[in-house]
Amino acid sequence: MSRGFDINDTKFDIFNTRSKRITAKAIKEMDADVICLQEVENLPVLDRFNSEFLGGPKHKRYTHRILVDGNDPRRIDVALISRRPIGAVRTYRHERNEANTAAKFSRDCLRAEIEVDGGTLTLYGNHFKSMMGGRKKTRARRLEQSERVSAILREDWGDNLDGDFLVLGDLNDYPQKGGGTTTSLGSLLNEPELVNIVDRLPKNDRWTHYWAGGREYRQLDYLLLSKSLDDASGKPVPMRVLDGLPWRADRYEGDRFEDVGDDSPKASDHVPLFVDVKVGKTMI
Repeated sequence: MSRGFDINDTKFDIFNTRSKRITAKAIKEMDADVICLQEVENLPVLDRFNSEFLGGPKHKRYTHRILVDGNDPRRIDVALISRRPIGAVRTYRHERNEANTAAKFSRDCLRAEIEVDGGTLTLYGNHFKSMMGGRKKTRARRLEQSERVSAILREDWGDNLDGDFLVLGDLNDYPQKGGGTTTSLGSLLNEPELVNIVDRLPKNDRWTHYWAGGREYRQLDYLLLSKSLDDASGKPVPMRVLDGLPWRADRYEGDRFEDVGDDSPKASDHVPLFVDVKVGKTMI
């Protein structure tokens, strides 16, 4: 029988506070109303991070937070923090893969409705299977995850995918040059009613992740807008926060936040993406 919960284990320590401060600076730089996060250990840790690192006289804390324990054996989960109320939430952590040998989603596909002045913005927060072990060897699981998200969208919005929604998060694969089939994300990236708005950035800026092992700059993180939301929002161009990258990611030649190191501390090797969208008459 497992040890279970000990009533004395009621205090969570924040690991590597220097990096957490830099991550908080990146979040404050975005100043977004709603943020999708990956690799969050649990809701108490998220609550404490919000309380200790995201407050301040010029920054409003995120009063609404949601995390559902997912499937990762390391206990890292997808989470959402929001300044606007979170309505209905749905998890897909229980779904199994086609062979019924493992969970379909490595973490979860966390669906949450954000209440926006009488309207609703629906988010599908994801963190697909990583490429650790090789892109080709891990492709099948990401492919199944990508195809399931596409199916969920049709279940929710019909074949025209007409609604105010985004698919977002770390999808752990990059678009294929020339429209090839190597990427596992084809069911999402080739969907005409979804828009990968990173494609609107200058060609040399279409990356969100730096991998030091191969000195590669790739897009692994996505804001996929429904075409109807994209049109209503004026076909927006996303923005990135690069100041938290380690100095070794030298394609970005700009300044860094104070205390960022060559490898660490840092905000992440991933670059936060953010964008303004219009829900009803309100831009968020």
